[in-house]
Amino acid sequence: MPSSPSDTRPTVAWHASDAESVLDAVETDHSGLSEAEAERRLERDGPNTLPHRGAPPVWAVFARQFRNPLIYILLAAAVVSIGIGHPTDAAFIGVVLLLNAVIGTVQEWQAERSAESLQRLLRTRATVRRDGELRDVDAASLVAGDRVELESGDRVPADVRLLTATGLTVDESALTGESEPVEKDPDWTGDRDATLGDRRNMAYAGTSVARGRASGVVVATGTATAVGELAADVTERSGGKPPLVVRMERFTRVVGAVVLVAAVVAAAIGVFVQGYPLAEMFLFAVALSVSAIPEGLPVAMTVALGIATRRMARVGVIVRKLVAVEGLGSCTLIATDKTGTLTENELTVTRVWLPDGRELEVTGEGYAPDGRVLQEGHPPDAETQAELLALARAGALCNEGDLTYTGEGDLTERATEPGDWSWSGDPTDVAILSAAHKLGIERDPLTESFPQVASIPFEADRRFAATYHRDGDATRVFVKGGPERVFEMCDLTAERRERLRERATAYATDGYRVLAVAEGTVETPPSELGGSEPPTPADLDLLGFVGMVDPLRSGVAEAIAAARAAGIEVSMVTGDHPQTALSIARQLGMATDLGEVLTGSELAEMSDDALRERLDDVRVFARVTPDQKLRIVQAAQSIGHFVAVTGDGVNDAPALRVANVGIAMGRAGTDVARDTAELVLSDDNFATIVAGIEQGRVAFDNVRKVIYLLVSTGAAELVLVMLSLAAGTPLPLLPAQLLWLNLVTNGIQDVALGFEPAEEDVLERSPRRPDERIFNRLMIERTVVGALVMGLVGFGAFTWWLDQGLSEAAARNSLLLLMVLFENVHIGNARSEVRSVFRLSPLRSPILLVGAVSAFLLHVLALYFPPAQAVLGTVPVDRSTWAVVAGLALTLLVAMELHKLSWRYRYGTRSISPERE
Repeated sequence: MPSSPSDTRPTVAWHASDAESVLDAVETDHSGLSEAEAERRLERDGPNTLPHRGAPPVWAVFARQFRNPLIYILLAAAVVSIGIGHPTDAAFIGVVLLLNAVIGTVQEWQAERSAESLQRLLRTRATVRRDGELRDVDAASLVAGDRVELESGDRVPADVRLLTATGLTVDESALTGESEPVEKDPDWTGDRDATLGDRRNMAYAGTSVARGRASGVVVATGTATAVGELAADVTERSGGKPPLVVRMERFTRVVGAVVLVAAVVAAAIGVFVQGYPLAEMFLFAVALSVSAIPEGLPVAMTVALGIATRRMARVGVIVRKLVAVEGLGSCTLIATDKTGTLTENELTVTRVWLPDGRELEVTGEGYAPDGRVLQEGHPPDAETQAELLALARAGALCNEGDLTYTGEGDLTERATEPGDWSWSGDPTDVAILSAAHKLGIERDPLTESFPQVASIPFEADRRFAATYHRDGDATRVFVKGGPERVFEMCDLTAERRERLRERATAYATDGYRVLAVAEGTVETPPSELGGSEPPTPADLDLLGFVGMVDPLRSGVAEAIAAARAAGIEVSMVTGDHPQTALSIARQLGMATDLGEVLTGSELAEMSDDALRERLDDVRVFARVTPDQKLRIVQAAQSIGHFVAVTGDGVNDAPALRVANVGIAMGRAGTDVARDTAELVLSDDNFATIVAGIEQGRVAFDNVRKVIYLLVSTGAAELVLVMLSLAAGTPLPLLPAQLLWLNLVTNGIQDVALGFEPAEEDVLERSPRRPDERIFNRLMIERTVVGALVMGLVGFGAFTWWLDQGLSEAAARNSLLLLMVLFENVHIGNARSEVRSVFRLSPLRSPILLVGAVSAFLLHVLALYFPPAQAVLGTVPVDRSTWAVVAGLALTLLVAMELHKLSWRYRYGTRSISPERE
């Protein structure tokens, strides 16, 4: 056995050894380890984790800030400055580079650390047997010798030598490249030289269970696993960038090219028309380029998305892929599961119906078995009691759940407070065990009397589960599942089957989840049932139905209403009975009659064109299979929907993968579902999706605000410079002043805009089209208005000051102050695209307020600080100049308020894109 996680290969050929030899080698037995022994081994061997590429160190992030073509140009400008005898300019360029690097480092390092901390929330879980009990633990705590249980949808948490298996197939494509799931057999043993893909008695870390159940013993963890050899290669690869950031980097390059061309033209005019020295115009063109190009946009974008990621985590949405932050705010249709998402997924058996028509009530709520079974308000008679016990026995034996009394005292004393019980497994199984307890039936004594010899685990496409048990010389089979499926296995006449179906439908209409239970005897000897999966049972005796209720989650109805107000349709996609699904949909305000329900059988007979025509009318898809769920998603996408899909099982993975945004359940979801999805709900609650949609829209809004601020201010500087060169006036700003302007106006505020909270109507707008451009009509109009006002007013003020007899230095000093004030006013304009700035309290965004005030005070300091005066050519200004520049700066506020008023008049208060309406 490997002695440490640094080992890359086991010293034992686990696949070539029989089970008992493997158990001896890892010093354990079939019951697993004790908790104390597991802790000792964990301390000795280390956690069951692989190396991962964490957040880079601060120095690496700092060095990355200098890998930018603009930085190279600035460095060249600094060298030229020294060469032509301007060491002060060179020193200032160095200070600007240093400050920009510090600001960028802080922003990126915090974003990296935040992303790493959020990923820690996505832990793989494992079901392990310790101290004789099943426990759900973090897979990182597994050690060699642990006995683990596997089922459909689980990610295999470590290298496992299988001990038992039922219908087990494992998807090993991530490890071997084999596209088809591999059938496993714990009784197989092979040669030591057998390849990974041929080892049928092994399940390896990183693979996933496609189907079936199994148990096994952990033989290797961490880097000692087969996948551990690949860990170093994986951790060296850099993660991809989200499409939005890629598009913005491309957009920045396009804008940069335009600015560079403009700067070159400006320099040429200055040299060849105005007669400025070549070196001076080179420095000016460099400074203008750096100031006007929104080089900070990709970083600000990443920070804005990172902020949205943290906000989503606070409301219960864990982001696995950053692109989903952008995408979730765009969805137009949510295809959601019912159980556990719209409902609590804490089932309680409240009704029992026996085949001859007798109906009984089961009291109590939740999984703690505090309640009784009553017939018309009284204990059932002897005959009914016997039939109830038979049904309860079948339900308890055909069961993979666990309900354990953990309280103090004797269970017979009815110490049944909810806190005295622990449970695990499928909620349906736990609910049945609770009902059996209420009749005095416990599972463990039953399994001693009826040892299990084989089973058919529940799968979505089967819609039933069966277990085979030894009963003396005979073999009994117990079955539970969907009524229609179980009826097909029972010895019933067509007329009786129809009456039973009507009764089950009546239960479902009343909102019950209905499960039928049956039993029978099979002729196959028990010895022949222990290998591969046994045949589907037939000719069974129906024992009855149970009706379970699953209460709605609090706040879900309001969340669905909010989604609809946001222009998002919500459809329920479930495997439940149509009437059960419709009952829930009615309570949630999603549907009112069967005309809005489409069943899987109807869907199977429907063409793709017919399905697309029905999508706008159907709000409930019932009795659908996983492949039909995938078909529904694809049909919705084909008619222009941007689809978010929820799922928890391995069968949901195809739909999650194809959806525009896949959303997995964090609690009930399988590892495969979580690995496939872009988002994970920590509480499995539909209301959390709507909260995430809001944050996604806020993130997109803030990205637009950052773009607008950076592009419009850069365009304003170009307008100012071009007007001055065309008019033959002196240069309005010196290179150092342009660099300073870029530093004090865009170094902090653009990132601070990423923290802007949600606007009041963010969930009342129509969803944006997936193909809608960020730089749309509204953005273009606002950019043109803002740039022209700042450029024209700035140029007019500069020429007026010169005409009034001010020196060039004094005029530039006043103009620089005006531009600083302009851009501080512009930050307020950028906080909303259509709402008046007077309706947005500055206290709503304290980070932006502090950033703007700090940057402004920094410039005021530069007016009085001698070293800054020497570099920037700044001097204090009198009160009259302060009054003039403040008044001129407010013209931008007036212009933008008029534009917002015009936009609201043309398109309404909630639209930032008339194309959506």
